[in-house]
This record gives sequence, structure tokens and C-alpha cells, in this order.
Amino acid sequence: IYLTTGFMLSQSQRTTGSQIKGFNSFLACLFLFIIVVNFSGLIPYMFSVSSHLVYSLSFGFTIWASLIISGVAAFTSSFMAHLLPGGAPGWLNPFLVLVETVSILVRPITLSFRLAANMSAGHIVLTLMGVYASSAVFSSIKVFLLLVFIQMFYIVFEVGICLIQGYIFCLLASLYSDDH
Repeated sequence: IYLTTGFMLSQSQRTTGSQIKGFNSFLACLFLFIIVVNFSGLIPYMFSVSSHLVYSLSFGFTIWASLIISGVAAFTSSFMAHLLPGGAPGWLNPFLVLVETVSILVRPITLSFRLAANMSAGHIVLTLMGVYASSAVFSSIKVFLLLVFIQMFYIVFEVGICLIQGYIFCLLASLYSDDH
């Protein structure tokens, strides 16, 4: 736990969001929580909560909304300045503001879909291999042993995916804090 928390703290200090009091600690706790929830999906016959879109949307939207509200409340002019890139021609300004606004509004959705889709895909593959392995017990012991062997390696792969998805979720939330 100490290593993962320290790793996430060091990663989150590289962004501007580290100026927000307690944000680094929040990201470290969120990272650990997402990892634990993702690992719970590796337990046989248990569907991971992180595979549900409502779960990831609630986290993604809450983090995004708090960063937006905090940014507007504390630094209104600099927050609004992010909507218009410097050096753009004047006639292009309304279009660029619209594009940036849509880009900002889509962030919690893409953050949430990425986590839910990646976790669901891995759990579906594990479930299918388990179903095929359980039916292969009665038909061919060689096929059964091959499927169990493949499934063992895939579970190790899924552990890595669980860690990476927790890291990506927190890293993107940290990068979104740069607009703060």
C-alpha cells in the first residue's frame, strides 16, 4: 500500500493540480480504491463494480465537476483563458471556444467509458474461458488443462490491466486538473 500510494503521489505532483490542497492525497486514495475494486472482479463468479458504467460515471463526473467548479470559483479569468488558445485569428475565436467547451464537457464521459469498457472486456474474456473450461472437463481433459493454463496466464495479465486502468484513470484526472 505504501509503494502504490507513494508512486501515485509522485506522479500527481507533476501536474498543476498539485496546487490544490489535498488533491494529491485524494488521487492516491482514489488509485488504491480503483485497484481494490478492479481486483475484486478477478474473484471467480464476481462481477466487478468498475465494469458498471454508473460506477465509473459517478467517479468521473464528480471529479470533473469538482475541478470545474473549483477552477471557476478560484481562478475565473485563467480558467476562461483556457477556452481560447493564444495566437488564433479573431474570426476563428467563436469556433475555437465551442470546440474547447465540447472537449471539456466530454472528458468525464470518455474517462468513465474507458475504465468501464476495459474492465468489462477483460472480465468477459475470463468468464468465457471459465465456461469453456468447465464444459471441457467432461469432453477432453487435455483441452481442459490447456484452457486452465491459458486462464492462469490471462489472470496475471488482468492483474496488470487492473493496475494500469487505475493509474490511467487517476493520471487523466490529474491532467484534467491542469486547467484549474
